[in-house]
Amino acid sequence: MNAQFKKGVLELCVLSLLLERDQYGYELTETLADKMEIAEGTIYPILRRLHAEGYFSAYIQESSGGPPRKYYSLTPKGRLAQAELAADWVHFAGQVSELIGGAVLEQN
Repeated sequence: MNAQFKKGVLELCVLSLLLERDQYGYELTETLADKMEIAEGTIYPILRRLHAEGYFSAYIQESSGGPPRKYYSLTPKGRLAQAELAADWVHFAGQVSELIGGAVLEQN
C-alpha cells in the first residue's frame, strides 16, 4: 500500500480504535499491523502528538505479565476529532471512488 495513503489515515485509525476502548501503544500497533503494513515505531509519534493536542489522556496501569503499560483514553475533544475525521474520510473516499470507479471496473 502506498505510504502516503497510510500516513494520511493513521490518525483517524488510532482515534477510531480508542473509541472502542482504552489501549496501550503496542496493542494499537499490533491491531493496526493486522490490517495494514506499518513499521513498529510509526504509531508512537502519532500518539505523542495527539496526546499533546489533548485528544486523549494517558495513564499507567500495572501489567500481570511485564512492566506497567501506558494506556490512552479518548477525551471529549478526541471523540469530536474522530467524528470529524471519519466524516471527512467518508466524503473523500466517496469522491475518489467516483473518480476511479470506472477505471477499476474496466481493468477487471
